[in-house]
Amino acid sequence: MRFLLVLFIIIPVIEITILINVGQAIGAWYTVGLVLLSAFIGVNMLRYQGLSTLARAQQRMNAGQIPGNEMVEGIVLAVGGALLLTPGFVTDVIGFLCLIPYTRKALARHVMSRFTVVAMSHRQSGVEPEDSIHHRQYPPRPRDTDRNGDIIDGDFRRED
Repeated sequence: MRFLLVLFIIIPVIEITILINVGQAIGAWYTVGLVLLSAFIGVNMLRYQGLSTLARAQQRMNAGQIPGNEMVEGIVLAVGGALLLTPGFVTDVIGFLCLIPYTRKALARHVMSRFTVVAMSHRQSGVEPEDSIHHRQYPPRPRDTDRNGDIIDGDFRRED
Protein backbone atom coordinates (compact mmCIF):
# COMPACT_ATOMS: atom_id res chain seq x y z
CA MET A 1 0.00 0.00 0.00
CA ARG A 2 2.84 2.41 0.79
CA PHE A 3 4.36 1.69 -2.58
CA LEU A 4 1.17 2.85 -4.30
CA LEU A 5 1.13 5.97 -2.14
CA VAL A 6 4.66 6.81 -3.28
CA LEU A 7 3.91 5.93 -6.87
CA PHE A 8 0.72 7.91 -7.35
CA ILE A 9 1.07 10.83 -4.96
CA ILE A 10 4.64 11.63 -4.02
CA ILE A 11 6.33 11.05 -7.41
CA PRO A 12 3.98 13.41 -9.33
CA VAL A 13 4.42 16.10 -6.66
CA ILE A 14 8.20 15.79 -6.94
CA GLU A 15 7.97 15.86 -10.76
CA ILE A 16 5.82 19.01 -10.78
CA THR A 17 8.14 20.73 -8.32
CA ILE A 18 11.24 19.92 -10.38
CA LEU A 19 9.55 20.94 -13.64
CA ILE A 20 8.53 24.29 -12.14
CA ASN A 21 12.04 24.92 -10.77
CA VAL A 22 13.73 23.97 -14.05
CA GLY A 23 11.20 26.05 -15.99
CA GLN A 24 11.99 29.08 -13.84
CA ALA A 25 15.73 28.53 -14.23
CA ILE A 26 15.98 27.94 -18.00
CA GLY A 27 12.54 28.92 -19.30
CA ALA A 28 9.33 27.05 -19.96
CA TRP A 29 9.97 26.24 -23.63
CA TYR A 30 13.47 24.92 -22.96
CA THR A 31 12.02 22.72 -20.23
CA VAL A 32 9.39 21.36 -22.61
CA GLY A 33 12.14 20.81 -25.18
CA LEU A 34 14.23 18.86 -22.65
CA VAL A 35 11.27 16.66 -21.76
CA LEU A 36 10.54 15.95 -25.43
CA LEU A 37 14.23 15.35 -26.19
CA SER A 38 14.55 12.84 -23.34
CA ALA A 39 11.44 11.02 -24.60
CA PHE A 40 12.85 10.91 -28.16
CA ILE A 41 16.26 9.64 -27.03
CA GLY A 42 14.61 7.14 -24.70
CA VAL A 43 12.37 5.69 -27.41
CA ASN A 44 15.37 5.19 -29.70
CA MET A 45 17.38 3.56 -26.91
CA LEU A 46 14.38 1.38 -26.08
CA ARG A 47 14.12 0.21 -29.68
CA TYR A 48 17.82 -0.72 -29.85
CA GLN A 49 17.94 -2.41 -26.43
CA GLY A 50 14.63 -4.20 -27.05
CA LEU A 51 15.83 -5.67 -30.33
CA SER A 52 19.07 -6.75 -28.69
CA THR A 53 17.20 -8.48 -25.86
CA LEU A 54 14.83 -10.13 -28.33
CA ALA A 55 17.76 -11.48 -30.35
CA ARG A 56 19.35 -12.96 -27.22
CA ALA A 57 16.01 -14.55 -26.25
CA GLN A 58 15.69 -16.13 -29.69
CA GLN A 59 19.23 -17.49 -29.48
CA ARG A 60 18.48 -19.09 -26.12
CA MET A 61 15.23 -20.58 -27.39
CA ASN A 62 17.00 -21.98 -30.46
CA ALA A 63 19.53 -23.57 -28.11
CA GLY A 64 16.66 -25.23 -26.23
CA GLN A 65 17.00 -23.02 -23.15
CA ILE A 66 14.39 -20.96 -21.38
CA PRO A 67 15.05 -17.21 -21.84
CA GLY A 68 14.01 -16.28 -18.29
CA ASN A 69 16.51 -13.44 -17.86
CA GLU A 70 15.63 -12.01 -21.24
CA MET A 71 11.91 -12.08 -20.43
CA VAL A 72 12.49 -10.21 -17.17
CA GLU A 73 14.77 -7.75 -18.99
CA GLY A 74 11.96 -7.21 -21.50
CA ILE A 75 9.60 -6.31 -18.67
CA VAL A 76 12.20 -3.91 -17.22
CA LEU A 77 12.60 -2.36 -20.69
CA ALA A 78 8.83 -1.90 -21.00
CA VAL A 79 8.67 -0.21 -17.59
CA GLY A 80 11.63 1.99 -18.53
CA GLY A 81 9.97 2.95 -21.81
CA ALA A 82 6.75 3.88 -20.03
CA LEU A 83 8.70 5.99 -17.54
CA LEU A 84 10.54 7.78 -20.34
CA LEU A 85 7.28 8.70 -22.04
CA THR A 86 5.94 10.09 -18.76
CA PRO A 87 6.76 13.80 -18.58
CA GLY A 88 9.26 14.62 -15.86
CA PHE A 89 12.89 14.39 -14.98
CA VAL A 90 12.75 11.89 -12.09
CA THR A 91 10.86 9.34 -14.19
CA ASP A 92 13.30 9.97 -17.05
CA VAL A 93 16.27 9.16 -14.82
CA ILE A 94 14.61 5.95 -13.60
CA GLY A 95 13.62 5.09 -17.19
CA PHE A 96 17.16 5.60 -18.49
CA LEU A 97 18.47 3.39 -15.67
CA CYS A 98 16.12 0.67 -16.93
CA LEU A 99 17.59 1.01 -20.42
CA ILE A 100 21.28 0.93 -19.51
CA PRO A 101 22.38 -2.72 -19.90
CA TYR A 102 24.38 -2.94 -16.66
CA THR A 103 21.65 -1.57 -14.39
CA ARG A 104 18.90 -3.41 -16.32
CA LYS A 105 20.68 -6.75 -15.89
CA ALA A 106 21.30 -6.07 -12.20
CA LEU A 107 17.63 -5.24 -11.72
CA ALA A 108 16.60 -8.34 -13.67
CA ARG A 109 18.88 -10.52 -11.49
CA HIS A 110 17.33 -8.99 -8.38
CA VAL A 111 13.82 -9.69 -9.67
CA MET A 112 14.75 -13.23 -10.74
CA SER A 113 16.23 -13.98 -7.32
CA ARG A 114 12.84 -13.28 -5.78
CA PHE A 115 11.01 -15.76 -8.02
CA THR A 116 11.40 -19.42 -8.83
CA VAL A 117 11.10 -20.38 -12.47
CA VAL A 118 9.92 -23.93 -12.95
CA ALA A 119 9.77 -25.32 -16.43
CA MET A 120 9.41 -28.84 -17.63
CA SER A 121 9.45 -30.19 -21.11
CA HIS A 122 8.84 -33.91 -21.32
CA ARG A 123 10.08 -33.87 -24.90
CA GLN A 124 13.55 -32.70 -23.92
CA SER A 125 13.81 -34.58 -20.65
CA GLY A 126 12.44 -37.84 -22.02
CA VAL A 127 10.08 -38.13 -19.05
CA GLU A 128 6.43 -38.79 -19.70
CA PRO A 129 3.74 -38.10 -17.12
CA GLU A 130 2.81 -41.16 -15.11
CA ASP A 131 -0.86 -41.00 -16.06
CA SER A 132 -0.17 -41.11 -19.80
CA ILE A 133 -0.14 -44.86 -20.31
CA HIS A 134 -1.06 -44.58 -23.97
CA HIS A 135 2.09 -42.56 -24.78
CA ARG A 136 5.31 -44.32 -25.77
CA GLN A 137 8.66 -42.89 -24.81
CA TYR A 138 10.87 -41.92 -27.69
CA PRO A 139 14.33 -40.42 -27.46
CA PRO A 140 14.43 -36.69 -28.14
CA ARG A 141 14.38 -36.01 -31.86
CA PRO A 142 17.19 -34.03 -33.43
CA ARG A 143 16.08 -30.70 -34.82
CA ASP A 144 15.88 -30.71 -38.59
CA THR A 145 16.46 -27.51 -40.51
CA ASP A 146 15.88 -26.57 -44.11
CA ARG A 147 18.29 -24.68 -46.36
CA ASN A 148 17.36 -21.33 -44.83
CA GLY A 149 18.08 -22.51 -41.28
CA ASP A 150 14.40 -22.57 -40.35
CA ILE A 151 13.32 -25.33 -38.01
CA ILE A 152 10.98 -27.90 -39.47
CA ASP A 153 9.01 -29.77 -36.85
CA GLY A 154 6.45 -32.39 -37.71
CA ASP A 155 4.95 -35.74 -36.88
CA PHE A 156 4.33 -38.63 -39.18
CA ARG A 157 2.34 -41.84 -39.18
CA ARG A 158 3.37 -44.90 -41.15
CA GLU A 159 0.53 -46.51 -43.06
CA ASP A 160 1.40 -49.92 -44.53
